[in-house]
Amino acid sequence: MADKLTPAALGRLVSLYEMSVFTQGTIWNINSFDQWGVELGKALAQKIIPELESSGEPDLKHDSSTNSLIRRYRKMKA
Repeated sequence: MADKLTPAALGRLVSLYEMSVFTQGTIWNINSFDQWGVELGKALAQKIIPELESSGEPDLKHDSSTNSLIRRYRKMKA
């Protein structure tokens, strides 16, 4: 293995990463490359971004884990 980042080395790294993601998804019984899931994540992020950036305390209506993470982020940001 070379210490240089060549196209071949980068290709191997990407391939290794994709195989790792696929294997984890198979073990957890989820489709790691499900485009619908990606779109859902984008839609949820669009709802959360204003709550992260607002100056006042937002009215959080997510699950308890997401609400907690938003509160923690806002507290650390302040």
